[in-house]
Formats: sequence, C-alpha cells, structure tokens
Amino acid sequence: MNPTLEIRRPSPQVAEVWLNRPEVRNAFNDGVVAELTAAFAAFAADEALRVVVLGGRGKAFCAGADLGWMRAMAGYSWDENQADAARLAEMLWTVWRCPVPVVGRLHGDCYAGGVGLAAVCDILVAADGMQFCLSEARLGLLPATIGPYVVRALGEQASRRFFVTAERFSAAEAKGLGFVHECVAPEALDAKVAELVAAITANGPQAVRACKRLVQDLAGREIDAALRADTARRIADARAGSEGREGVSAFLGKRDPAWR
Repeated sequence: MNPTLEIRRPSPQVAEVWLNRPEVRNAFNDGVVAELTAAFAAFAADEALRVVVLGGRGKAFCAGADLGWMRAMAGYSWDENQADAARLAEMLWTVWRCPVPVVGRLHGDCYAGGVGLAAVCDILVAADGMQFCLSEARLGLLPATIGPYVVRALGEQASRRFFVTAERFSAAEAKGLGFVHECVAPEALDAKVAELVAAITANGPQAVRACKRLVQDLAGREIDAALRADTARRIADARAGSEGREGVSAFLGKRDPAWR
C-alpha cells in the first residue's frame, strides 16, 4: 500500500509533499489530516528548510473529503463533528503558518477542502484545464473551516459568488481573480515550479521567512502608529542582523552573498 503522503527532500533546503491517494483523487480523511499536520509541524522546526512544494499524485490535486470519511461523519454527534472540524482547522493553520513559503503545484482538479489546502499555500501554479469548485453548498454544507483562507486568497467578492453557487471555475479564471499566480501548460508545470523554487532559495533565508510573516501580519491591518512602529522595528532588525549586513555587503561588493 502506498503511503498517504510522499515526502521527498531533493536537498536540505527543499521539501516536497505529495498527496498520494490517487485512487480516491487525493481526498482527505482523518489520516491525511493528521499526517499533513505532523509533516508541516516538523518543517516548522527545520532551520535548514527554505521552501516546500505541495502537489498530488494521480489525476487530481485534491477532491475534498473522502467518501468513506463523509459516511462516518454522517453518524457523528455535534461534539464529534466539532472535534473533527477542529483537527482540519489545525492542519490548515499549521500549513499556513509554516515559516517558509509553500508552493502549490496544482496539476489537476481541486475541490472543496482541496481549495482550502491550495489557499494556505503562498504561491500557486496551476495547469491549464484544471478546475476548482467550492462544492459544499450542494451537500447542504458550507466551507466554514477553509473559509478564512479562501476568502483571503480568492477575495471577498469572488467568494460571495462561488460559496453560494458551487460553480466550477477554471485555472484561467482563478488566475484572473488573483487566486492562482501562474497558469501554464501541463508539460510546463514542473519547470515553472522549479523556477520559483530557485528564485526563493536565491534569497536570504531569514529574509524570506520574515517576508512571509510580514504579509500575514500586515494583511487587513489599519495603518496606525503601532503598525508604523512595528514595521520600522522589523527593518531595523534586518539591517542590523548578520544576514542583512552580508546581503548589503555582497551587493555593494558585486559578489554573491554567503547563503548562495
């Protein structure tokens, strides 16, 4: 039997996580949720890591909830449902708060909870022809647990539509809405992901982590005195730190910085 997740380390700087349940279109169950949580918790403690690529095996990226899991949930009490949803929420939070950028490699269809998993990635590269669908309302449900991340990534106005219509939308439409960053031919997908990984790993490791955290901390905040002071402190920390000093010195000296 194949493992639920396939985790590869092509180098100490790069991790690859592959959803590996192609027979069920990489659908979630409680095991997948637990394994993703554990994997990204481990990544958070890995100081050598600089980027994670998240993809899927088989035809789909992720089809949402596994049918067997849904059958089991049909008999859950309210408390059991709440605990189950809390575990999914913890998984999404753990991926979202991974200190290094997560690049989503979306080669095939992405539905329901799979859209939530895509939404917690920092950069999304999608193959032409794949589709997205927030299908929960068709089942009398709602995309509540994934909602905070989807609304941030897809945008409020698009979410108003696709939450309530459960329509499918294409990778090209997702790019037009700003959800997907790159939409490429399927055969160009790996090259584009590799290009992004190379761009990330060329930059200062601590600066990249700080930049990711900065976006998360700034989004939606009022630009008040506290925020202005916070951002001034952050750049002062970077300028005075060893990585910042090395980066500026290398730039002025027309040489590569030590981290390359």
